[in-house]
Amino acid sequence: MTTPVTMPANTAVTTPGNTAVHRGSLSRRGFLASAAGVTAGLTLAGCGDYRPATAREANTQVRLPTYIPFQGVPTSMPATADGVAPGHLNYPADPVKAFPDGPPAKGPAIDIMTLIFNPVPPPEGRNVLWQNLNRSVGCDLDFGITPVGDYPAKFAVTIAGGDLPDAMLMLRPDQNSAATPDMLDALFEDLTPHLSGDNVRDYPYLANIPTASWAPCVRNGGIYALPMPRPLSGGPTYTRLDLIRKRGLDPNPRNWTEFVQLCKDVTDPKHNQYALGDSITAWNLVMQMLKAPNNWREQNGRFTWYYETEEAKQALDAVRGLTRAGYMHPDTYSVLNKAKDWFGGGQTVMNPDAPAAWNDYYTNYAPATPGFELGYLTAPGYDGGAGGQWQGSANYATLILKKAPRSRIQQILRAMNALAAPFGTDAYLLRKYGVRGPDHTLKGTDPVLTPQGQAEATLPTIFATDAPFTLYYPARPDIVPEQYAFQKEAVKALIPNPAEPLYSPTDSKKSKLFGTLLDDTRKGVMQGRLPLKAWDDAMRNWRKEAGDQIRAEFEQAWETRNS
Repeated sequence: MTTPVTMPANTAVTTPGNTAVHRGSLSRRGFLASAAGVTAGLTLAGCGDYRPATAREANTQVRLPTYIPFQGVPTSMPATADGVAPGHLNYPADPVKAFPDGPPAKGPAIDIMTLIFNPVPPPEGRNVLWQNLNRSVGCDLDFGITPVGDYPAKFAVTIAGGDLPDAMLMLRPDQNSAATPDMLDALFEDLTPHLSGDNVRDYPYLANIPTASWAPCVRNGGIYALPMPRPLSGGPTYTRLDLIRKRGLDPNPRNWTEFVQLCKDVTDPKHNQYALGDSITAWNLVMQMLKAPNNWREQNGRFTWYYETEEAKQALDAVRGLTRAGYMHPDTYSVLNKAKDWFGGGQTVMNPDAPAAWNDYYTNYAPATPGFELGYLTAPGYDGGAGGQWQGSANYATLILKKAPRSRIQQILRAMNALAAPFGTDAYLLRKYGVRGPDHTLKGTDPVLTPQGQAEATLPTIFATDAPFTLYYPARPDIVPEQYAFQKEAVKALIPNPAEPLYSPTDSKKSKLFGTLLDDTRKGVMQGRLPLKAWDDAMRNWRKEAGDQIRAEFEQAWETRNS
């Protein structure tokens, strides 16, 4: 099925098979001249002073790519239309040949600028996975890899300099103020004629990406990006089920009162054990118990930010109570980025985290802990009943392609289609696990990475594009049904973020700065250093300096998409 998304009127909308003529308001030369002042030292708050042209706010319709799910590998845990990812216990003994006619993207090398969270992989000359991936795709994929913390500045400087790679990762506008509609219009390819509607059939693995992941790719009146899909379910509150059972406790509280009792019962300072270790994710959990908005709430076209709600203040007060009672790890507010280690090491018993963390905890912490067992907790209603589950972002980020002749764009799209080959294909196996022998061995039919493979498989193909998320963990296939059960439970309570596909220039420029300031205030209130009324003062300042303008821009964007 296809989903209509609004599109500005100054863009010629294509129908399948036709060529679009795009009339932007800013030329490439003019954009680069405007951006010439951006330097390597710029922060997110300082880059990009551009506004979408007024005429672009009169929208027509653009069709998202037709969704054509891959049917090649049967499973008893299939994907569902409401957002449940498929699950697989084992890799097929005979993987589907993704490209039976040979390498799909023969041609010149493709430069891809992207980021990485992991250690940088060995270079291509010493990376068997990378070498074989290039051969299977049909061209050299030259990944330019930047650590995640340095990427926004790298993006801004690259845009300003004008020497663009063929493809580059674009963070969401609230994370990257250089990512403006005018930038896309001037420098990057409108992919609508290639991907809109049934045109995507030329790229069947891109067509396998769910519709929700394509909606944020529509910017400036066209499909300007490729998705990096992520599961809609979001993640649960993980529990150390082994530690909870050791104390004979019920791991499934049914309301806030029972949750607090569980926190009390698992906290044992004498043995350095506490309920929780991260105040922000604890606040998120309480907000979901209250069914608070996921970033923004939309009612009849009017937007409310979740920080400015009464639920936000109630959640602040609730976590302040947990802190005062001693149920939070004593270093929660003074030591950064240790929540995973505390949870994996048993110093905390609950930790809200992302879906991918499920496998990571077993990989990184279970080997050193006999009996290690994870459970999960979905948010109960604060006063009983069902709570809410904040829907995960449909993408981590998106990939944009530099303007180029049609044949070159088609070659790049064929290469990206290869990087989206789904679970069960030989291309997926190569991309994720490398070459049998040096990179992985087989346990039954399942690949197990060798030390060399663990290093080489950090090649950040997932930060170009990827197949839809799949539940699969060959080291412990018994956990996959539980992961699938969580997703089926979670999607029933999903609370979407209505602003995810919308653009606000003020949000793009100011949200990172205000996010830092407000997080300091939020932590101060939860820690007890600041009174609860400090939050009211912070919200008044936010509305005055940015919030009301952001709200107005989102409301205007919403109206044009839904009129």
